[in-house]
Amino acid sequence: MERVKLEFPEADILHRHPLSVRITDMNYGRHLGHDAVVSLMHEARVQALATRSLAEGDMGGYPCVAADLAVQYQAESRWPEALEVDTAIPAPGRRAIAVYHRIRRLADDRPVATARINLMLVDPATGRPVAVPDLVRERLAGAS
Repeated sequence: MERVKLEFPEADILHRHPLSVRITDMNYGRHLGHDAVVSLMHEARVQALATRSLAEGDMGGYPCVAADLAVQYQAESRWPEALEVDTAIPAPGRRAIAVYHRIRRLADDRPVATARINLMLVDPATGRPVAVPDLVRERLAGAS
């Protein structure tokens, strides 16, 4: 199977969040584990959305759920390295918001991982996906 490289959309960076590798983030291979990578990206995403007065539990009146996640690793990272997570969000589609994360080591600016997560907004009463509200589109574009 051919691996398709995730392209990080530089022009759509909305937030940069500093983090560091915690000792509990290490796996049996003595480097940053996959579960920790997903958690670090989640923290960065919550912080990025907060800068636009959005929250995963209230995106224009709807909670969001992860529809899919793709992570590609470029380098290992270990405790206690300082990292920065770049979060980019291009204009949303009709029913999905693609969020890109790039985790970089600050010491050498080398990418550790690049990821894309597709978020769907759901109607809490039915559990069915809904269209991305205009309010969410405006806030992600920088309007308030």
